[in-house]
Amino acid sequence: FIALVERRRIAYHEKTLGQLFCNGSAREILEMLLTECRAAHTDLRGGHRITEIARTDRFRIETNRAIFEAPALVIATGGLSIPKIGATGFAFDMARRFGLAIIEPRPGLVGLKVAAETLALCNTLAGVSLDAIVWCGPVSFRENILFTHRGLSGPAILQISSYWRKGDTLSIDLAPMIDAESFLRDRKRTRPKAELKTVLTEILPSRLAEAIATREGQMANLPDRLLVAMAERLKRWQVKPTDSEGWAKAEVTVGGIDTAALSSKTMEARAVSGLYIIGEAVDVTGWLGGYNFQWAWSSGWCAGQAL
Repeated sequence: FIALVERRRIAYHEKTLGQLFCNGSAREILEMLLTECRAAHTDLRGGHRITEIARTDRFRIETNRAIFEAPALVIATGGLSIPKIGATGFAFDMARRFGLAIIEPRPGLVGLKVAAETLALCNTLAGVSLDAIVWCGPVSFRENILFTHRGLSGPAILQISSYWRKGDTLSIDLAPMIDAESFLRDRKRTRPKAELKTVLTEILPSRLAEAIATREGQMANLPDRLLVAMAERLKRWQVKPTDSEGWAKAEVTVGGIDTAALSSKTMEARAVSGLYIIGEAVDVTGWLGGYNFQWAWSSGWCAGQAL
């Protein structure tokens, strides 16, 4: 795909973690794909609402404008993420019609809502972002987290959301690569007259440092047990989200048509000859950073080669 982008002379640059972005607009990618379609003599028909799909020896697709027949059908209509740009459950409806199993879909790469006590803190800190490690069970991501008026977001939260289930508790390290307890004990010794919130600004954004420094007074007067408790909060802040921000904000769909129902080589349904399902409609979920696009293109390529 990168070679295709370079052949079209679309300028791009690399950000952190190897993520690639157009120097200009993503519309350049859309136009590149449309140009490739034209070169392959693809007949694109927009504005059709499908009313019926049936299969005998061929597939028959009825729309509000026409009827089409073909020996093969590729469903590439995505998942439920972001309804305002046209996402629907069409692919899942079709899969059920043809008897294919579905893993329950849920929002992925999405911000998380929190309970009232934590929400009060998030409201105070809305807009603050910092590097952190977020765990959900054995899975962890280190990227920025962002406090919002609804709860927590940012790349690390979006990543972990695809693994989070209702009832799970997140553990967040707000000071990666720092031994927080040793740091606080050292500052008690070397900066005895400094306030706790002042010391915390060495490793945290100032608004966050002020919000979690619940005790006033100079470092020299703070008992060691308070420093231990503060270190524990910095390294293992426990947050139990109440819900995700839902389909309207989710970047991807977790779950979908069971991969066991499809050929891993061609994406053809094992039980329905000529039916292919690709992209986000399938129960394959990538990380943030283009993996889901790549899955769509790769699965589409496999189906195309088979056809």
